Amino acid sequence: MERIWGTRSLAPFFPEKTNLPEPIGEVWLTGIDCRVATGPFAGKTLGEAWREMPPEWRGTRFKMPGDFPILVKFIFPNDKLSIQVHPDDAYAAAHEQAAGGRGKTEMWHAISAETEAHVLIGLVPKTDRNKFVNAIESQKLEEMFVHWRVQPGDTFFVPAGTPHTIGPGMVLCEIQEYSDLTYRVYDYGRVDAQGRPRELHIEKALDTIEFGRSIGGKVSRLGLPSHWSHKVLLAACKYFATERWKLTTDAEVTSSPEHFDLYVILSGRGEFSWNGNTARYECGECWLIPSSLHKFAVNPAEPTKLLRTYVPDLQTLRDRLKQENYSWREIEKTVFA
Repeated sequence: MERIWGTRSLAPFFPEKTNLPEPIGEVWLTGIDCRVATGPFAGKTLGEAWREMPPEWRGTRFKMPGDFPILVKFIFPNDKLSIQVHPDDAYAAAHEQAAGGRGKTEMWHAISAETEAHVLIGLVPKTDRNKFVNAIESQKLEEMFVHWRVQPGDTFFVPAGTPHTIGPGMVLCEIQEYSDLTYRVYDYGRVDAQGRPRELHIEKALDTIEFGRSIGGKVSRLGLPSHWSHKVLLAACKYFATERWKLTTDAEVTSSPEHFDLYVILSGRGEFSWNGNTARYECGECWLIPSSLHKFAVNPAEPTKLLRTYVPDLQTLRDRLKQENYSWREIEKTVFA
């Protein structure tokens, strides 16, 4: 996806994508127009494959396919993104049916970050609508925000209604509710190649922002039991739950009958193996793991980091964490309603 704030090189994730004619800001891995690369649906769009795959691939929670639920992206900012906010489901359903009618809650996982990299998430205490509008007009809007330093491995949760922006000097993996609704509040006076400023959506943003409530920001991770990897839960909400795995040896895994999984390969290479079959994975790829795969293995040829994400049952997830002796206070810092 071309973006005014993007970069002209996507290396090392995509080493063939250098010296690009236009700046690329986002790489969508699970856009419904993305083409499936391997397997029985190779060549079809993800949207087509999602509707045509056997229900047992999707899992019992997705017997009827509906819309694909999770959008996974890599973000490559070479400049600040606009200051923006996303609506929640209720607002989107009432005002944005033509754009899909779904809100946007998201998380970011920092794959890499330079020393000064930072993001803005949420407003400082006592920021109300009037102060926010005055800050827009005086071009001092950043002063209204909580600033978060970004280090490799950090994870940030950004629920709908939380204003935010991303600075340069990092690469993020964004996992989100499947929606592309964004209300821009401030764009630093930039213009496109034709000299035109990008559209702002200030009134809708003001209707959407939850003033007086501090939500979103850096989250605490929770360790998960595993004898074959370092595995942690990064963040979870009703739209997605995301784990990070670090693999140095073969891992035996069992898929869930309730849902498919997405595996996003952040580093390393190796292969998946199941029932006498194998498939090679590489850095920068996203794999859909069918619910019906049952037992399979991840066999790293070199140390591998991956994100596993899926649509959870939050109560089941909380109960599982409680059984691992986490307190409700600890769980609430990672699992969000």
